[in-house]
Amino acid sequence: MSVDLSRIRNIGISAHIDSGKTTLTERILFYTGRIRAIHEVRGKDGVGATMDSMDLERERGITIQSAATFTMWKDHHVNIIDTPGHVDFTIEVERALKVLDGAILVLCSVAGVQSQSITVDRQMRRYNVPRIAFVNKCDRSGANPVRVAAQLREKLKHNAVLMQIPIGLEDKLEGVVDLVTMKAARFAGDSGEKVVWSEVPAHLQVEAEARREEMLDAVSMFSDDLMEALLEGAATEEMIHAAVRRGVIANQLTPVFMGSAYKNKGVQLLLDAVTRYLPAPPDVENRALEVLRGGEERDFALSNSSDDALVANAFKLEEGPYGQLTYVRIYQGWVRKGEDLFNSRTGKKVKIGRIGRMHADQMEEIEAAHAGDIIALFGIDCASGDTFTGGDRISLSSMHVPEPVVSLAVYPEDAKASAKMAKALHRFTREDPTFRAHVDSETSDTIISGMGELHLEVYIERIKREYGAVVKTGAPQVKYRETITRPVDFQYVHKKQTGGSGQYAKIEGRIAPADDGAFHFENKVIGGSIPSEYIGACEKGFASSVSEGQYIGAPVQGLHVTLTDGAAHAVDSSDMAFNTACRMAVRRFYNEGNPVALEPLMMVSVEGPSEHQGDIIKTLMQRRGVIVGTTEDKGFVRIDANVPLAEMFGYASVLRSATAGKAEFTMEFARYAPAPAEVAADLVKKYQEKRAEGR
Repeated sequence: MSVDLSRIRNIGISAHIDSGKTTLTERILFYTGRIRAIHEVRGKDGVGATMDSMDLERERGITIQSAATFTMWKDHHVNIIDTPGHVDFTIEVERALKVLDGAILVLCSVAGVQSQSITVDRQMRRYNVPRIAFVNKCDRSGANPVRVAAQLREKLKHNAVLMQIPIGLEDKLEGVVDLVTMKAARFAGDSGEKVVWSEVPAHLQVEAEARREEMLDAVSMFSDDLMEALLEGAATEEMIHAAVRRGVIANQLTPVFMGSAYKNKGVQLLLDAVTRYLPAPPDVENRALEVLRGGEERDFALSNSSDDALVANAFKLEEGPYGQLTYVRIYQGWVRKGEDLFNSRTGKKVKIGRIGRMHADQMEEIEAAHAGDIIALFGIDCASGDTFTGGDRISLSSMHVPEPVVSLAVYPEDAKASAKMAKALHRFTREDPTFRAHVDSETSDTIISGMGELHLEVYIERIKREYGAVVKTGAPQVKYRETITRPVDFQYVHKKQTGGSGQYAKIEGRIAPADDGAFHFENKVIGGSIPSEYIGACEKGFASSVSEGQYIGAPVQGLHVTLTDGAAHAVDSSDMAFNTACRMAVRRFYNEGNPVALEPLMMVSVEGPSEHQGDIIKTLMQRRGVIVGTTEDKGFVRIDANVPLAEMFGYASVLRSATAGKAEFTMEFARYAPAPAEVAADLVKKYQEKRAEGR
């Protein structure tokens, strides 16, 4: 059974925090008839935006989890995922972009390209997601969409092209001029639901014609037919639309639209652009690996056709009111109720019970779904990122998962709370790959790790609300690392005799720092002085020693071990003997490599009024921050700095006090760097005390 995939759009809405993503999604749902009334993110009616279905989201006025919905616009089926803007919830953006075909990059008309806009754009590039830009909040004081388009070109290196110009700005915003049709669009009705077309206002005629010429020059590069038609004065709207679509799908053009979602202006025209310019599933190449008989792998492009064998990807797990939900993107084939799915990772078959389309936290049950669809399955045991097929061993590429940088100790109040907390942590770690939980082997404390203070704060609140577990938290722990700074030659003999066969292994080689931060093992043993069957045990022994260094007890970052020589005993040598010898050699010689403690540095971007520039810099310098860039524009300043994560706890309240609440900041992990001597000395002291207690 064939379906018309050209009328499907899978899109995401991504932006810097507080750029209006959720407000825009609310308008899209209203204008497409998906909802009957508009509610605001921080609505006074107590309802809140449709896509912010979690109580915490409504209270805080932020998006925490990406939410999926679907709607129809002019005979097109549109699946939409509204993603968070806060960097702490970056995995929600990653997993959405991995399965989407196109995206709307929302930008604030006043603030322009902000720090998280850059991060979101980088994520889109990682997954080759074509996008169109929507400059929102053109009704705000200081709005300048033309400047924002220029920032897209300068800061993000986009080939950004204005498709519209505003009719008025700030409190005088009336509508937009469409540069393709050269018509003015205004939005009438109680909620701007009626698009009223008219001639271009006389005072904008000259600017509109000039901007149209710029647009046509840029767009004609993607169509020889359009270029010829322009020379002959015979260009049609269809030619322009086709050329823009070609440029967008090739990821070489970013058409810029504008308006005000909050004031109900420009959204319908943006929806037209989504269906005209963003790719349908067949327009995007998705690749997969198939494991053939004999263990060989075949890399191939998925067909995106419903007529071919099933390939689907579980990209998000969530515990909802209907039980365990598994969000699935179907790349080819059909998923039907009652049929079996084959999990390529586990090799197990699972039966499909219920299939649903999600509308935020509401569900609509369906019998089957086809290629190009985004659906939810119930009662499927799998992990985030698993590939489902009809029986073939096929796997899709995994998404990028950043490492957690903040840790917190969590203590349940009693045994009852302990059981509830364990259940909550098991669920949250399955749902969110950036949220980790483990029990410290020495202190028996439960440690949770995440992307930032807000990330962990939200999960602690969810443990209390959703599971009724009374828990307390300990001081946040920063994940330090360590490494050596100079190479060390080693020679070590492991000899043990306890009656019967003993243990014997002799190894020689060099331990050196690795610039890329990874562990490397190089075998340069010649002449069989160490039998080849023991080389694997040597590598495992060295690799296991990287989990805890000998300087501050932190994981070792960047170690290159070269094994050059050694000796074995005909009776007493074994895998265990060589594994032990390698671990003991690292322990014995590690400190001769002049080890250093490494602390995580965060890229912190602070934005606020220019008059508070000095105050902002002062708060960063007090936290051992190194200023790496300052941008000033239209009375606002953005200061970028590298600041140790250990110094960033509590920074939000300090920044609010210093700037009268007018500045905001975002941060993301940048890199590990050597810690100052006094910090390293304190870490060494704590590690030595811990070892002494262990003895």
